[in-house]
Amino acid sequence: MYPILEHLHFTETGNFFLIAGPCVIEDETTPFLIAERLVGITERLGIPYAFKASYRKANRSRIDSFTGIGDQAGLDILKAIRDRFGIPVVTDIHSEQEAAAAAPYVDVLQIPAFLCRQTSLLEAAAQTGRCVNVKKGQFLSPEAMTHAVEKITHFGNHNIMLTERGTTFGYQDLVVDFRGIPIMQKNRVPVVVDITHSLQRPNQTSGVTGGNPEMIETIGRAAVAVGCDGIFMETHPNPAVAKSDGANMLRLDLAEDLLSTLLRIHRAAHMQ
Repeated sequence: MYPILEHLHFTETGNFFLIAGPCVIEDETTPFLIAERLVGITERLGIPYAFKASYRKANRSRIDSFTGIGDQAGLDILKAIRDRFGIPVVTDIHSEQEAAAAAPYVDVLQIPAFLCRQTSLLEAAAQTGRCVNVKKGQFLSPEAMTHAVEKITHFGNHNIMLTERGTTFGYQDLVVDFRGIPIMQKNRVPVVVDITHSLQRPNQTSGVTGGNPEMIETIGRAAVAVGCDGIFMETHPNPAVAKSDGANMLRLDLAEDLLSTLLRIHRAAHMQ
């Protein structure tokens, strides 16, 4: 087991782990509904689980895009989910100040893909002592993520994950190069595949990012077959009304069937 998984109190099951939740804390009830549903599913399937939601969305296309219900309110909800369900929680940060502000409320600080080269941000996240999940930039090779790992370990933190979330392909599409999974695993850290953000269609003229959610299962199947350590996905009871990233989310009622399918593939791929 990777030390980071012990740090998160994940029980060794031999299965991939799951990081999942809504894109952002958008109200006071939906995050709890999603967490409760996913806790039940993952307990039945024996999949270690961490809840993810952003307490603040800083990277938005338009000035009128939803960014959150307020920093403190969002952080309080994340902590309440951690306390109520006894699971780790994950949130994005975008600045050194946010690292210090969010760390007391969460277990994993996530570095957005666009910021994965920001040394001062990686330093601030590392120095909180929290686990750090770095999303690979859409513009970087898998090999280049070695430098993100080296920056975090330089500042004394070895609890690191790397997440694949697609590579820019033209102006309005992403592709996943599955060779990147074993390449990034050479850093001796868990590698996660984000099976929803990898299906975004960015840079739409409307200023609202599009998506291709019908391919979520396809990306997930390939990810576990190749041997990723974890799956990341955003999910919502009704993606059509989600206030961020609804176009590429998995509908919550589809989560159990998807995870069951991925689990069967994972087990087949790891048969001796």
